[in-house]
Amino acid sequence: MIVSLVLPCYNPPPDWEQIVCEKYTSFGKGLAETLELLIVLDGKSANVTEQSLSFLRQQIQKLSVVEYADNKGKGYAIRLGVAKANGDIIMYTDVDFPYTEVSMLSIYQSLSSGECDVAVGVKDAAYYTHVPFVRRLISRWLRFVVRTFLSMPITDTQCGLKGFKRDVAPLFLQTTIDRYLFDLEFVRNCYRGKKYRVLAVPVSLNENVHFRKMNFRILLPEMLNFGRLLFRKQ
Repeated sequence: MIVSLVLPCYNPPPDWEQIVCEKYTSFGKGLAETLELLIVLDGKSANVTEQSLSFLRQQIQKLSVVEYADNKGKGYAIRLGVAKANGDIIMYTDVDFPYTEVSMLSIYQSLSSGECDVAVGVKDAAYYTHVPFVRRLISRWLRFVVRTFLSMPITDTQCGLKGFKRDVAPLFLQTTIDRYLFDLEFVRNCYRGKKYRVLAVPVSLNENVHFRKMNFRILLPEMLNFGRLLFRKQ
């Protein structure tokens, strides 16, 4: 049995390869299965060098790297990774591993135990004490509109830690949003088909997680994407 972990990578922090290697090794020790790592380089980044990639290839045997020149978005990158994944269980998170190892293991165990087909990380209350004010407002607003207009049991769709069984991968690959709301699109599709068991799994942030500033050039198109999801046929 194989577990695939997909990491989209764009403008990672300095020494990101050290972080990836350390977290991959630690997480892998908690699994009964082989851990496959897929890194998707979503456009050129200053800290992604031949040296950093060479280091990872030397340290991680089960490593695949997908790369392309122009930034396409997190959703686009993860779809490429999922398409190449060999795992019976497929998980994804951010390249800086913002969530605790306990949280990652909770997602894995929910799937490996047969408790669900799709494990959706849901941020605990402490999360909102760590994030900048604007990001906190956006997160709570999105949860409100998801609850009000989409009537889904899970309103926290944007947590960057999720997993699913291999037979769910085709549904994930049907998502069309390239940036942040691909998560919402995927979770909604899971509920619309009523075929898969979806479980909300509480997760926690690591200490000293760095949040990027919200880019309104990205937020505006995402508002249009939300409108398209809202009026898409049930």
